[in-house]
Amino acid sequence: MRQLKGKPKESSREKKLRKKEFQELKRKVFTIALPTIAAVFLFIVAYVYIKTRPKGYVD
Repeated sequence: MRQLKGKPKESSREKKLRKKEFQELKRKVFTIALPTIAAVFLFIVAYVYIKTRPKGYVD
């Protein structure tokens, strides 16, 4: 049997499944990746603040 050139047409069921998977990945980005990036950013800000704050002189 000959193979068809190009990608086969996807059915409406496959299209819905693909869109659903894409939405789940998008939701995971907001629940996992963004909080992780925010935590790293806050850690860097705290580190820079602690290293650059003026030291108190004890006389």
